[in-house]
Amino acid sequence: MQHHVIVAFGKDREFEYKLSSGGAADEARQWFEREFVSLECDVATPTGKILAVDRILSVAKYAGEARFREQQTWAEQFARNTATILGRELIRVDVGNYSIGY
Repeated sequence: MQHHVIVAFGKDREFEYKLSSGGAADEARQWFEREFVSLECDVATPTGKILAVDRILSVAKYAGEARFREQQTWAEQFARNTATILGRELIRVDVGNYSIGY
């Protein structure tokens, strides 16, 4: 399966990644867990449980636009792991609106 992941920080500030099938879902979840802790992400949820989409959005937000622009390898890992976890052909991570669309 081909995946198209778009990470948007606002108008004309988008990063696009076209990837073939990703890796293992467990490895992708572990990568997001490490990045979430490393970036000291903070997510307030009413249940106290952090969902996969919360981790994806928080990691993108706390990593910031500069990391996507300047660290291509990291950005591609983000996109590949996002595609692996969500399993959709088209994924739009809208950091500014804190939402994920398919």
